[in-house]
Amino acid sequence: MAVLPYIIKIMTKSASVQQLSNPLVVAIAYDGLCTFELGVAVEVFGLPRPEMGENWYQFEVAGIDAGEMQAIGGMRVVVDGGMETIERAGTIIIPGWRGVDTPIPASLIKAIRESHANGARVVSICSGVFVLAEAGLLAGRRATTHWQYTDMLSQRYPDIIVEPDVLYVDEGDVMTSAGSAAGIDLCLHLIRRDHGMEVANMVARRLVVPPHRDGGQAQFVERSVPSLHESSRIGPLLDYLRENIDKNFSVAIMADFSGMSTRTFLRRFEAATGTTPTKWLLAERLEKTRYLLETSAMTIEEVAMASGFGSAATLRHHFRRHLSTTPKAYREKFQPTSKNHNL
Repeated sequence: MAVLPYIIKIMTKSASVQQLSNPLVVAIAYDGLCTFELGVAVEVFGLPRPEMGENWYQFEVAGIDAGEMQAIGGMRVVVDGGMETIERAGTIIIPGWRGVDTPIPASLIKAIRESHANGARVVSICSGVFVLAEAGLLAGRRATTHWQYTDMLSQRYPDIIVEPDVLYVDEGDVMTSAGSAAGIDLCLHLIRRDHGMEVANMVARRLVVPPHRDGGQAQFVERSVPSLHESSRIGPLLDYLRENIDKNFSVAIMADFSGMSTRTFLRRFEAATGTTPTKWLLAERLEKTRYLLETSAMTIEEVAMASGFGSAATLRHHFRRHLSTTPKAYREKFQPTSKNHNL
């Protein structure tokens, strides 16, 4: 039997696990609890991680219903904290909801609104988005949920800009994810925001999941599966593009590499990744950029060339548009020794 390799990296206090102003993560528990979604929050934020040092997250569960609460799978849940726990949260996680047609208690809406107004971030997994929508925290903002619920979300709350094909949406202080497993993607993204790519990658390795999944949830909607022959040509292409991300690739070049016509290639690429070649390349280049900003002493111009953007101006444009910050600010946040770099 093959043995999976593993890597354990012990981080010192001087590493990139930074002090948050409020590290308390509070997950909501309710009667009819979505067990997997709560498990995601517990595994990512509630599991003791001494290797991360003193500045890691704190974690509590807030029960909004009295006494024992039923959870999916024939389990009963009893938690120590109640509604008052939400008041102290720096981050609130809504792990699904007991039914998209089930009323949301006014007391929960009030608690979330007040905590958010006091500076807490609010995160939803899957159907938990309906709690945030009912609280009015998504009006005029982008959001997502499981693809089965996106139309319903748009119809009920027309002031929300629903993104049906993405794994998660980050609106700064309010974040939403698609189906259950996409909650892992969003939680890892939050760690990446708070502590940097290296720390998020460490947690992903502990979970034995990819630190970043390509494409969006459109790839998981029921459809005919591409033939093995065609799928086997997309995989090597993606590997080649990552290894040569600094080079320019047209759709024609990628199609020729994959042995397909341009039209067939575009169709099969989206079926395999859930996105277009252009968007996929952009996401990979941004990921490469963040890695280089965190781990190297390269100038912004050098980073732009190495990640395929071609110029610092182009890199800054995409960085600000998609990450709402500048390369310089990002480096200063995640690489404390960057002050002497030529930015």
